[in-house]
Amino acid sequence: MLKNFIKISWRRIKADKTFSFINILGLSIGLTITILLFLFVLQERSFDTMYANKERIYRVIFNTSEERNNEVWATVPAALKPAAAIEIPEIQKSARLWDHDFGKTASIEANNQQFTEQKLYYADAEFLDIFQPEFIYGNSKSALERPNTIVISESTAEKYFGKTNPIGQMIGIDNKQKMEITGVYMDFPANSSLDGNMIASFNSIGFYDDPTWGNASFETYFLLNEQANRTQVTKKMQQLVDANVEKEHQWYTLSLQPLEKMHLYSSDIKSAFSSKTGSIEEVRNFSLLAILILLIACINYMNLATARSQKSTKDVGINKTLGASSKILILRFFTETGFVTLLSIFLALIFTVLAIPFFESIVGVDLSTKFLWSSEFAIALIAIWMITTLIAGSFPAFHLSKFSPMEVIRSGTNKNSFTAILRKGLVIVQFSASVILIISAIVIYNQLEFMRNKNLGYNPDNTVAISIAAVNSEREMQMLRNEFESLSEVSSTTMTQGFPGISVSGRSLYRNMNSDEAMSLQTNRTTGGIVETLQLKLLAGKDLPATKQEGDSIVDVLLNKKAVEFLGMEPQEAIGKNLIAQLGPNAYVIGVVDDFNFSSLRSPIGGYAFNNGFEPLQYMLVRFESEELPATVEKFRSKFAEVVPSSAFDYTFLDKNVEQMYSRDRRTATVALIFAGLAIFVACLGLFGLAAFMAEQRTKEIGIRKILGASITGIIGLLSKDFVKLVFFALIIAFPLAYWFAYKWLQEFVYRIEINWQIFLYAGLIALLIAITTVSFQALKAAISNPVNSLKND
Repeated sequence: MLKNFIKISWRRIKADKTFSFINILGLSIGLTITILLFLFVLQERSFDTMYANKERIYRVIFNTSEERNNEVWATVPAALKPAAAIEIPEIQKSARLWDHDFGKTASIEANNQQFTEQKLYYADAEFLDIFQPEFIYGNSKSALERPNTIVISESTAEKYFGKTNPIGQMIGIDNKQKMEITGVYMDFPANSSLDGNMIASFNSIGFYDDPTWGNASFETYFLLNEQANRTQVTKKMQQLVDANVEKEHQWYTLSLQPLEKMHLYSSDIKSAFSSKTGSIEEVRNFSLLAILILLIACINYMNLATARSQKSTKDVGINKTLGASSKILILRFFTETGFVTLLSIFLALIFTVLAIPFFESIVGVDLSTKFLWSSEFAIALIAIWMITTLIAGSFPAFHLSKFSPMEVIRSGTNKNSFTAILRKGLVIVQFSASVILIISAIVIYNQLEFMRNKNLGYNPDNTVAISIAAVNSEREMQMLRNEFESLSEVSSTTMTQGFPGISVSGRSLYRNMNSDEAMSLQTNRTTGGIVETLQLKLLAGKDLPATKQEGDSIVDVLLNKKAVEFLGMEPQEAIGKNLIAQLGPNAYVIGVVDDFNFSSLRSPIGGYAFNNGFEPLQYMLVRFESEELPATVEKFRSKFAEVVPSSAFDYTFLDKNVEQMYSRDRRTATVALIFAGLAIFVACLGLFGLAAFMAEQRTKEIGIRKILGASITGIIGLLSKDFVKLVFFALIIAFPLAYWFAYKWLQEFVYRIEINWQIFLYAGLIALLIAITTVSFQALKAAISNPVNSLKND
């Protein structure tokens, strides 16, 4: 019986090629998008599942107080690890991780060649015990026990030393430190939050012997024993803080984040080292998008199936007259739907394989094709097939099969029938979903344009940050600065610890010596020229001095307006004031600049201070004017090589760094725009098929109207007006839902657009225009046909 049903299904597909093509294509596109988004979700949810002890690995999280905006950091004090290892018996292993020079690019000398490395970390020896990376050369148990030892990834070893075993080779870091290679490990998988290419021994860094509770700069991981209770460990960590930090200085608490939550639940956590932070909101949004598009595709199928079902009502009546039961007919309709869905899935899998490279390029994630052959994907595909078959085949299966033979045979094409009403309802739902996608895409695009064009309070254009971490002396730095300033393209330079968009030092600013009230203050050691180079607006005072005498203990500070407001002063009033901000006893304000967005527009502007203190200078900021960018960069490279021949040239454009902060939002916008377009295309396929069906059903009516003098325009209007009404109903439903979704998404940004009524107008006009254009094609075809052909059978 099932074999016969499949044969009947295939015959029906061949007999009605137009409807079958639209059905299968629309469903295939919807399934392709669903599969691609499902692969992305699988990839994101697979992060960090490869570690043997994943259920017992936790990262310690640093939660700041309300005075510091309740920020959450991934870095904690260095003293926590040794104290917790002794005082908390539930901890089996513990390890700290430090990003080289607080995230700065390292200059590497290996095999008499110069390289740059962005993923160099320092870690306690237990780090390798906790995560157990697979070693190709060396012994993971002892590889990081000695100072000045380092382990490197397989790809890094090949890059530096070719195919040879590099154990025992020496590499230089920043022209300051020599490290012995003691191991080579297999590259961390693409779906691992750990992304280190090089891991050096923690006891190689200078402050290893004197860990403190006041400087939160280290990611710290615990491997708990099997009987450990997470809540109890958290309480014991707080007891350690109470025992070592005075109450008035306790501006933070500590908590534990499971490894399995690290990738998707860290988008709001600051100072995390991994470059592969995901977002649970993005996963949820993409999952919702997949459901919406699959729903549109299923509705598309149901609409066309109900339209086609009216052609087969007599067939159903005959079958019931000959003794076919409702159960048999239900099985037949579900078999037909399942057969079409199965064909669509096979076609969707082909589309998916072809589309993966394009999809990877827009989401910025390498999808592992192994998921296509995994049991999870197979189960999900079967589930999608069954759900799609159930949804798409439910109406013809349950509605038509329940009628009596005479009722089915006599059923006409009454426009007020349940079938017709259902079709209209499905069109409304379909276009509501499409309009929601259109509005969401427009809102995301407008927000990104707003962020791209917003005045940040400084000018990142035509400014390059060149790494000078490997420059050995202040004299060499000044020589390099002079060489850059000798170029005609260069208008100003400065040397800094960091620049807007990257992390610098975090300190606390107090109102006065006797106050416990403080605000978080980002401090950035800088030489003179910062105001001109970043084109900051100076509100009072002056820029930092060009030079500082050796032995001068006074720290000159350039505060932003936000910090001055916290002090309760006007900009001019703050000049000359002694600053209590952990910059030493002799820190004085010499200038005030207007507020600028030194972080993402998702965050409010906080306190910021440029100063000429004592932290290392890491970058040369160079402002230039040139239309020949490659030639200008080559000049910078040449000047750098003259002064620092033993270091690799590494640079970053400030405007590109700003763009990078919103890469995830651009990705969401691109996916929304492309898939909204595809969803509308699928909806139009269904509308096109329905318009063709309606025109076919009303062929004789159109012929009579034409004979009685009806114009082509009038007939097009007659056939189009019902669909236009449905689109208007869809807009009424879609607008409030789209507003709610857009409003929720925009709340993630401190600086955001207003949801303008024009967005809804444009979306409505787009949906209306698409619907009219789609329907009008079929209406015009019917209107210009010869009326004789439609009436000759009567």
